[in-house]
Amino acid sequence: MKLKINIAEKNLIRRCRKGDSKAQFEIYKQYYKGMYNVALRILNDTAEAEDVMQEAFLAAFDKLDTFSGEVSFGGWLKKIVVNRSLDALRKRKIQLEEIDERTTSIAEGEDDHYAKMEKVELIKYVISGMSEKNRVLLNLHLIDGYPHEEIAEMLDMNHGAVRTGYTRAKKKLQEELANVMAY
Repeated sequence: MKLKINIAEKNLIRRCRKGDSKAQFEIYKQYYKGMYNVALRILNDTAEAEDVMQEAFLAAFDKLDTFSGEVSFGGWLKKIVVNRSLDALRKRKIQLEEIDERTTSIAEGEDDHYAKMEKVELIKYVISGMSEKNRVLLNLHLIDGYPHEEIAEMLDMNHGAVRTGYTRAKKKLQEELANVMAY
């Protein structure tokens, strides 16, 4: 099943494939902020996130002929940014340990829209202060919406270890949020 991308974006992509730097700049302007935020959530370092985001755009423009339109352009670009961010973490020699599987759940209350937005920002803030392992797992699954199977593939871990690591990270997040909310 092919997704339909809007005509203006399709035209920009066609122009980018021909090497049109103005079209590349337009694509960059449309997506840079979101892609920077994805990298920043994973890396937790502004300079490194900026570098990774720039490298991801260069890679995307080089590989634009592989974009088939089966997923949205933004989704395709986001995957490149996530992979580049994970590569940067690997260069830091991050080691995600494999652990046993357990389950827990986060109970969500009935909040209005603004309270939910505040809660999301609080969650992002708390996540940013967590260990790299927990931050990566929570961002990839909770914030970016990647399934555990895909995260396992990205991080070169087994599926059970990702689920367990995510569960423990989520439990730690709940504890940290409870501490923050107590004040």
